[in-house]
Amino acid sequence: MPLSNSQYRAIMRVYDERRFGAKRALDLRKAAVYEKAPEIEGLESRIHGLALRRARMLLAGDDAEEEKARIEMGRLRTERGKALAAAGFAPDELTMRPECPDCGDTGYIDGGKCHCFRREEIRLLYAQSNLDAVLERENFGTFSLSVYDSVEVHPKLATTVAAYMEKVLLRCRRFADSFGTKPENLLFTGSTGVGKTFLTHCIAKALIDTCHSVIYLTAHELFDIFSKNTFDSGNDIDAKEEMRNRVSHILECDLLIIDDLGTELSNSFTVSQLFYCLNDRLISGRGTIISTNLSANMLRDVYTERISSRITNAFDIIPLYGDDIRLKMRAR
Repeated sequence: MPLSNSQYRAIMRVYDERRFGAKRALDLRKAAVYEKAPEIEGLESRIHGLALRRARMLLAGDDAEEEKARIEMGRLRTERGKALAAAGFAPDELTMRPECPDCGDTGYIDGGKCHCFRREEIRLLYAQSNLDAVLERENFGTFSLSVYDSVEVHPKLATTVAAYMEKVLLRCRRFADSFGTKPENLLFTGSTGVGKTFLTHCIAKALIDTCHSVIYLTAHELFDIFSKNTFDSGNDIDAKEEMRNRVSHILECDLLIIDDLGTELSNSFTVSQLFYCLNDRLISGRGTIISTNLSANMLRDVYTERISSRITNAFDIIPLYGDDIRLKMRAR
């Protein structure tokens, strides 16, 4: 999904601040240079005047005068360089020093996004995902099958949990690799500590690193946002606008992750908002991942047949088994 207008403005504010900072730093360096070597300020003024003169000559088509001005500018720049060196300054002391020299802190090169713009996109997407810190620890690179039992055959799987989880891991990688080519949604079910949240983190990092927008929320956080957006009657216009923007991000992000569905206090409002959120995203073809400790039957009992039917028909349900791997990981 392309950046939203608010996301794009947020990134461009970063570039505005960079250019302002670079200009401020240049002004400070100029002041220091002119104080120590006043003659350099005169050279700078003459070079600037010649640059304007060259521009006028080019517009007028006076090639001979333009060439004279060019030669004189070269001579003055050489003289300026010697004066800077004699005063103990670097050759680029009077030159803007952008953080990205390729685009000059504009974010664009030849009409296309600079490599630094993509880096800012990813940085923003990480910040907005609600997962910035945890994804450094939990991702495909750190996921280990060794924490799962590779000896005993699980009665529901006819294989070991480790062998089963290897297939689940491959399914999650395929989901991330093919994301956006077709509508896909995942539902992870299973008891506490079997790896549901870790796998959602793996997928989230893979997608953010390819510039997809991902939002991770626990079910409690999700319904809290919807509740505040619906019922908050405060007079803070900025706060209301911020809450509306958060709801828009939830509905419009490339991937929404709802963790621990079923742990929130369920009522008619949460049920209606869950249907609204899932239905809106399914209609628009945007991906959703849900993790829950509830079984399929329990989901139907808590969230009604209408919601469980949408999940059953539109989500790839992946049950997870085994012991609490977090206890094993802590013991290492």
